Amino acid sequence: MKPIIAVTANCEDEYAGLKHAYSEWILKAGGIPVIVPFGLGDEEVRTLCGATHGLLLSGGPDIDPDYYGEQPLPQLGRITPERDRQELLLIREYMAEQKPIFAICRGLQVLNVALGGSLYQDVYSQCRALKHSQNAPRSHLSHRVRAEADSRIGRIAGAAEFKTNSFHHQAVKDVAPGMRVTAKAEDGIVEAIECESARFVVGVQWHPEDTAGVDDVSRKLFEQFVEACRGEQA
Repeated sequence: MKPIIAVTANCEDEYAGLKHAYSEWILKAGGIPVIVPFGLGDEEVRTLCGATHGLLLSGGPDIDPDYYGEQPLPQLGRITPERDRQELLLIREYMAEQKPIFAICRGLQVLNVALGGSLYQDVYSQCRALKHSQNAPRSHLSHRVRAEADSRIGRIAGAAEFKTNSFHHQAVKDVAPGMRVTAKAEDGIVEAIECESARFVVGVQWHPEDTAGVDDVSRKLFEQFVEACRGEQA
């Protein structure tokens, strides 16, 4: 049977919205995506976790810096309090149950915060950063990333360096306990984190759902995530 994968959505006024590409690549990799509605509490999150085989954290807006002990800087973008609240619950439950998590862009950031890390609220004012919000089609690979050879990302890439797309202005500052930085951009911005003690807990700062059709690294990330979720059916 195909694994069922919970996918977080964006919180837009009265709607929960999700770009189709996330579901498309889960389906192509052999999984069945289900969009998580808003308003879930502890009990509902536990039930959802028990009924699914993995969690994909999708991209989206900024995270409330209060969750990592900071006041908002002027460069902080839009935040979605209900999404922050619910995704923190989801991450902690799926981690506690040792189920696979694939975290994309904002997903990487909220994963890091949920597990005790912090963020740069704006890399352009807080770091000497390259351009990380490209003015190019979403499928364009815009800057280079260097991966640790002994990491999942490094093994998938099969090379020390590869290219990704880029659409963000926040990034990991202090990495959460239990997580390892496994890829960085040339300016030092964290591009991937992994939990080495888990079957599959991987966060990437780029958007592989937009490049999986043209980039082997992005496609293999979806395939390995869905394969890890399939292992939860045993």
